[in-house]
Amino acid sequence: MKKLIFATNNQHKLQEINAILGDQYRVLSLTDMNFYEEIPETSPTIEENAVQKARYIYDRTTKNCFADDTGLEVEALDGRPGVFSARYAGENATYQDNVDKLLLEMKEKQNRKACFKTVIALFWDHQLYLFEGKICGQILTKAAGKGGFGYDPVFVPDGYHQTFAEMPTDLKNIISHRAIATQKLISFLQKH
Repeated sequence: MKKLIFATNNQHKLQEINAILGDQYRVLSLTDMNFYEEIPETSPTIEENAVQKARYIYDRTTKNCFADDTGLEVEALDGRPGVFSARYAGENATYQDNVDKLLLEMKEKQNRKACFKTVIALFWDHQLYLFEGKICGQILTKAAGKGGFGYDPVFVPDGYHQTFAEMPTDLKNIISHRAIATQKLISFLQKH
């Protein structure tokens, strides 16, 4: 089984990636690597943040590694929260704080269109590769469901009637933005 370092300390992301990858790869978190430093996320775009995080770990370990960055881009909010999705309601905001802020800003909006976007940056044999996953849908007026994390309780993907938080995990792990980006990563790894 091949090992890959995932430049994250986010246990929710780690669980999703492991569920999507299955038994093909052993994904090591930063905790598994005894790496506890804060990774900078200061770039202005989702792509650049993913690259920044992956480069930070690659420069310190020189091992093949990947990082992802994800954002919810809401049409009526000119693409916000976007790159600031995890910290939308402030630096130490909880998932609930971020959802509450989003719902408040969307209160009077008729246009509920939004897209989740994940970019995975992979350093593999000294080269950088990028893989993007995107899924569009609608923002609800109130949260529904207990599963998932982040904005999952208020996002219904196009073609479905449930939020990501209401869906069975295995379905979300097939159709989500992270799943799409991860499938592209898997296709790359299978060829190399």
